[in-house]
Amino acid sequence: MKRFEIWLTKLTDGDEAAILGLHILLIVLAIVIFNFVARRVLLRFSKIDSAMTTNTLLELSVVAAARQPLLALAWVVGISFAGQLVQGRTDAAILAVVHPVRTIGVIACLGWFLVRFIGNAKEVLIERWIECGEDVDRTTAEAISQLLRIAVLIATFLVALQSLGFSIEGVLAFGGIGGIAIGFAAKDLLANFFGSLMIYFDRPFAVGDWIRSPDRQIEGTVEAIGWRLTRIRTPDKRPLYVPNSVFATIAVENPSRMTHRRINEIVGVRYDDIGEVAGIAEDIRAMLRAHPGIDPDQNLVVNFSQFNESSLDITIYAFTRATTFVEFHEVKQDALLKIAGIIDRHGAQVAFPTRVNYVVPFSEDRK
Repeated sequence: MKRFEIWLTKLTDGDEAAILGLHILLIVLAIVIFNFVARRVLLRFSKIDSAMTTNTLLELSVVAAARQPLLALAWVVGISFAGQLVQGRTDAAILAVVHPVRTIGVIACLGWFLVRFIGNAKEVLIERWIECGEDVDRTTAEAISQLLRIAVLIATFLVALQSLGFSIEGVLAFGGIGGIAIGFAAKDLLANFFGSLMIYFDRPFAVGDWIRSPDRQIEGTVEAIGWRLTRIRTPDKRPLYVPNSVFATIAVENPSRMTHRRINEIVGVRYDDIGEVAGIAEDIRAMLRAHPGIDPDQNLVVNFSQFNESSLDITIYAFTRATTFVEFHEVKQDALLKIAGIIDRHGAQVAFPTRVNYVVPFSEDRK
């Protein structure tokens, strides 16, 4: 450094302003070169091969997470070094903040890196679990990821205050007192926050589930669960944003977790076919037990149930193995068509509303 100073002094004929300007110029040039090289190197390492192991992917997640914080850290350190040079040559009082600003900048870059790494690691682990055929609770993974990021942000804030000379004990005590006032002022926000915790821990639904509420006009697919809102895509593809506190006060149905879907139909035959009702019911029951889409281990009811106004009603009650909406209706359609075929084979007909009018012939004796 002494030889470098001597060289600069000879180059500028001892002009202090020129020497300082060259120092700053060289520092900025060094930062630019470092950022250029670091960006190229990190980009080469961040090309992830799908054949890599989970450990390798996690290592590459560290590289990807460090890219932007590392480049920002280079500017923080370089500019603070330049500020120290200016301070040493000018004794400007305002430059006394260079050291604490550099400390806060380094801490902030470290916290930024940890937040990015947590997000990247979550995505890598979820993808690998899915590829291995393991069940993944994405909602729980999101919750743990967000809690870890919040913990990192709080720790970064406290470390930054400690580095500036503030007492963490005093800050925590003030936070306890201020938390009461904030709690009253932001009770709705806190209600939504605790509502999100209820969703994460009780897990009444997860991202991707189809849910509905009989208490509210809420129905659709869950797309995202945040700390304040849950985004639901309705059947007509509109986004619905529901505050999380709402889910603590309403009943929520989760059809996505059904084990079976129910067929509950009434088929009526004509009164003229009353002699065939028992055989029709028996054949329908046998067909449903043998149907590959119907679960025979569940309740299966096929019985003549009532004399209706214009039909003899047979109640059909069964459960399909399919739970998705489309597959369920395909199984139900096939079963109903086979029921129609059974009725036809017995020489009977499906009843429809009819009315019989009896006309009494006019008689001369009634005059």
